[in-house]
Amino acid sequence: MHILFLTDNFPPEVNAPASRTFEHCREWVRSGCEVTVITCAPNFPRGRVFDGYRNRLWQKEDKEGIRVIRVWSYITANEGFFLRILDYVSYMITASFASLFVRKVDVVVGTSPQFFTACAAYVAGTLKRRPWVFELRDIWPESIRAVGAMQDSAALRFLEKVELFLYRKSKMIVAVTNAFRRNLVKRGIDPDKIKVITNGADTGRFKPREKDTALVAELGLEGKFVVGYVGTHGMAHALDTLLDAARSCRARGSADTKIQFILLGDGSEKAQLVQRASDEGLDNVTFIDSVPKYEVARYWSLLDASVIHLKRTELFRTVIPSKLFESMAMGIPVLLGVEGESAEIVKRENVGIVFQPENPEALSQAAMVLADDAALRQSLSRNGTTAAHQYDRSILARNMLELLQQVAGPEET
Repeated sequence: MHILFLTDNFPPEVNAPASRTFEHCREWVRSGCEVTVITCAPNFPRGRVFDGYRNRLWQKEDKEGIRVIRVWSYITANEGFFLRILDYVSYMITASFASLFVRKVDVVVGTSPQFFTACAAYVAGTLKRRPWVFELRDIWPESIRAVGAMQDSAALRFLEKVELFLYRKSKMIVAVTNAFRRNLVKRGIDPDKIKVITNGADTGRFKPREKDTALVAELGLEGKFVVGYVGTHGMAHALDTLLDAARSCRARGSADTKIQFILLGDGSEKAQLVQRASDEGLDNVTFIDSVPKYEVARYWSLLDASVIHLKRTELFRTVIPSKLFESMAMGIPVLLGVEGESAEIVKRENVGIVFQPENPEALSQAAMVLADDAALRQSLSRNGTTAAHQYDRSILARNMLELLQQVAGPEET
């Protein structure tokens, strides 16, 4: 079977969509499928093309058996609504055109967060007369409204009409949460066409390991209880909450409890977070720039607890951040500031402490509880590594492949 996969994020980018797509496609290749990915020059989130790449009309490479076609797009940083829309639309146009040159495709997949990749998948599937699948990673454009990036308007309502059109036209929708499925069913989408394949972790790469002593020394973390956030620093993540919690921990801490917050990643809000920490003299906060994919687990090893946080909105109750599963696989206790389905997993599997989003006092209190209770940390760690096996990315990829095979139907002989 030949799978054509459209996504505007792909390694060497290290965000969640890039990781999920790569790890799924890699498993499909290992299962004997031919996989072609159409993406753009890697640039997320800074809006600068990565070293070794150019923003050209067409370039090809091979990544572990995956045929990767990179097309030109208008590149901008992950900030500013209208410039980002221009980025998305330019990719949609060039990806749709590029798909014409990919032959003998059995099924087309377009993945969100933004749905212009799904628009391109719809075009590609229509032109090739092949079924196409909408992989739903985010309820977009509702997430724009949720983070306050854009108020309700005719433009936003038009985008929502396009969103519903794509749901209806797709042969199948693969959602990453059950809450997403319920959202679509309430909006009139046929429940029989909506399947759920959750996010997960590459358990071959994310697994328990000792702290990297070289990094501990380099970052001055000796003797400290390290609370870390790993991921995009965007509007949706409300990371000022972590700075407020760090200030609270510093004020409340004892000589025996030295809590250091580290924030690894990049995004539209990072500059103001760094400036604020400097202005307030928060020496118990360390910022680390994004690192290559192969280095990520090494930095995860520094953490005694991981923070996963999103703004307190109704929409984000439907989200399960993929870093939750990576933290579980590493055996790192979770401090979860996300309500809804994510919180249900953390409580059910007993892998961390749930706190109210955007409540820095609740976060600082939870961090200090973990810092002072080694037995609790060990219990949460064991539970995490045990539970992570049911979210192994290779198993989830095979489950999704079975769905794609159903959509594609019997192969021609």
